[in-house]
Amino acid sequence: MMLDFSKPIYVLAPLAGYTDLPFRSLAKQFGVDLTVSEMISANALAHGSQKTFHMLQKSPLETPYAIQIAGSDPLIIQKAVEILNDQEGVDIIDLNCGCPAPKIVNNLSGSSLLTDLPAMGKAIETIKKYSNKPYTSVKIRLGFNEKNHLEIAKVCQESGADFIAVHGRTRSGRFKAPVDYDAIGEIKSNINIPVIANGDIDSIQKAQWVLEHTKADGIMVGRAAVGKPWIFHQMKTAQMTDDKALIESAVKEHFKQMIMHYGDYGAILFRKHLHTYSKAGYVGASAFRDAINRIDSPEQMLELIESFFNKNKNI
Repeated sequence: MMLDFSKPIYVLAPLAGYTDLPFRSLAKQFGVDLTVSEMISANALAHGSQKTFHMLQKSPLETPYAIQIAGSDPLIIQKAVEILNDQEGVDIIDLNCGCPAPKIVNNLSGSSLLTDLPAMGKAIETIKKYSNKPYTSVKIRLGFNEKNHLEIAKVCQESGADFIAVHGRTRSGRFKAPVDYDAIGEIKSNINIPVIANGDIDSIQKAQWVLEHTKADGIMVGRAAVGKPWIFHQMKTAQMTDDKALIESAVKEHFKQMIMHYGDYGAILFRKHLHTYSKAGYVGASAFRDAINRIDSPEQMLELIESFFNKNKNI
């Protein structure tokens, strides 16, 4: 499966606990071009964790599909890549050099690699050398405490990355500091591989502005797609409105996928999604959320979803 960078590509960012197979499959139905697995520990993969193997599963709709790994030890990364080589339908292995979570950083993974660029380069080279997949990609931030984004991006390119996704904050900026789109644009004009812009892209207008401002080859949307996976359809078609019938059918499809993937436990996991789906100006939303928190039967949850959306149909 070849990626076509001749026009902007739209990517669903990996978000731990949210962008599992059911959610990615839904985003795919709304036109997202590329989906990425939740971040997977190279160490857990190399040591044969069953839970981790479950996270590798993908929907048949997910083509192209990337698996994102976190790690820094070349031997562990090599072993993880060799395991991924046996997985059908994976087009890209992506190295996470952006995650700011302390437990990831303290393991010399995620954004801590930005503090040791030779180690980051070696990790990318290891994936590139041992992977049998068409692409190797890297997710980066602009730096750890200070910005050194051009240096980081050049190491990615020189180490063999086919494209990069850039979150326009440093690690110390977490998810709160303003996103530096100028810096993403500087990266784009200083390297020769495709660049995907990421960070606070939450509307059609913002997506268009970021693409024009940075000249990036695509955009990656994470938190703005939670509770609104149809945002990709809107961004690609410039269709502004949230249609209530569309939302209801999306919520039910997502719920169905959750039960198929997780069994009855999918209903409990779906509560957090219903909290975000019911945020947008619905009547009786707080009572609905309260009731959802007490339900673990899929049948009862579906009844509640249907009655909630029916009440809100003509409002």
